[in-house]
Amino acid sequence: MLNRWTSGKSAVATRHWRHSAVVAFAAMAALAAPTADAAAKPARRAQPVETTAPREAGEPIMAIVSLKSQQVTLYDAEGWILRAPVSTGVRERETPAGVFAIVEKNKDHRSNMYDDASMPNMQRITWNGLALHGGPLPGYAASHGCVRMPFGFAEKLFDKTRIGMRVIISPDDAAPADFSHPTLALFTPNAETIATAPAKAETLAREAANAAAAADEARKIAATTARDSAPLAASLRKLERIKTRADADLFAADKAVAAARTDQARAKAEDRRQKAAAKAAELGTRFDAAKAEASSKLDAASAAKEAAKTAQTKKADIARAALDAKLAIEPVSIYVSRATRTLYVRRNTHKPAPDGGGEVFDATIEVPVTIRDPGKPFGTHVFTAVARNDAGLRWTAVTIENADDAKNALDRITMPKEVLDRIAPTALPRSSIIVSDEPLSEETNYRTEFVAVLNDQPQGGFITRKPSEVLMADDNGWGNGSQQDDGFGFLFQRNPNPQPSNARRGGGRGLW
Repeated sequence: MLNRWTSGKSAVATRHWRHSAVVAFAAMAALAAPTADAAAKPARRAQPVETTAPREAGEPIMAIVSLKSQQVTLYDAEGWILRAPVSTGVRERETPAGVFAIVEKNKDHRSNMYDDASMPNMQRITWNGLALHGGPLPGYAASHGCVRMPFGFAEKLFDKTRIGMRVIISPDDAAPADFSHPTLALFTPNAETIATAPAKAETLAREAANAAAAADEARKIAATTARDSAPLAASLRKLERIKTRADADLFAADKAVAAARTDQARAKAEDRRQKAAAKAAELGTRFDAAKAEASSKLDAASAAKEAAKTAQTKKADIARAALDAKLAIEPVSIYVSRATRTLYVRRNTHKPAPDGGGEVFDATIEVPVTIRDPGKPFGTHVFTAVARNDAGLRWTAVTIENADDAKNALDRITMPKEVLDRIAPTALPRSSIIVSDEPLSEETNYRTEFVAVLNDQPQGGFITRKPSEVLMADDNGWGNGSQQDDGFGFLFQRNPNPQPSNARRGGGRGLW
């Protein structure tokens, strides 16, 4: 009986243990389930937040916008200084990835494309309407192509940047990294050249102003003498025509005398010849006297015309030298395009654009460049001189499209010696070299630095905007006297070989 009770008790205990074990396992499974589900789902990306580096910041050198992270980061010579979330373009209005620079700033801009929408602290990067500005940030891409920033951040940033500051829009996260290369080492500033550059620029600027004044005076003198001599020249031409007819009459009279067959006909012909000879002689004397009288004035007019041409040439030459001297103390930007096998140079003249908005960039250096393995893609890399060091300049590199790595891409380019001789001795911090497979966008013009977009990335916010209209000048400048005053009119002449547009570039639907 005891055995049966004991046995029965053991069976009950066993069933109780099994039930407890099942309950405990179920409880453990229930506790473990959320962890398993969480592991099965990808972790949500942390939202960018506005951040300031814990150090004293220098002047911003570049801004990098990450389309992937929806974040903008500002960098000075020592690293990042400011970060903030952004909102870029929605589907079919995507913010284009590429290389840009600030071309205009407007603290209280309003859109003329989107219902007069407020775009405070606007910093334009293309003239067809792409910009950085303050706006609402829902936490995802929501703009029509611009880069919206927090209102307070946009206001803070507005006062820190300058025209020409590099803006890189990257498909993925990107950041500058310290970089050295033999090609970059060629850009070694010459201390003496840099030290004397400001004084040289000032001297040449005065000479350019004097040459412009002299050319203007010579042009006025040439115009006056030409106007005064014009009646004399017209009178001489008229007298010469009359003399030519008189000579022809005399020639005909001589033939008539020779052809006469009777004494009566011969006498008549001889009388005609004598009258024609007298008239021709009289007109010849008058013509010679008038020519001698007008000769000094006509020679003076011709000399004044030549003097005006010489003065104009001298004005252009000195103006070019003055501008080169002024640009020598400006950072230089170089763009090497594998698509066009061309090297382009841009430097800011700080001259206000004559048609309003922005500043004029000098673009007079544009030369073919030698590229090894030109059929092999470069990628897109931005090299920036961020500061001086003992070797010359300290550089960083940013890669936003990595077909070939930055070193190999730079290895494949041979910089033209004439370009290096002209710009390398005065290379300054903030100078940059961009290497890309892309041609320059048609948005690159006389009042931009470089605009280049990545054609393998969506560009909806770019191609749905009307390309900017560019006012071009003729050989006489803008017609308002401004170029004649300073001799820089040649900067604005039409380029006979305009830049090719991007392959996916489309027509527009209105200005922003």
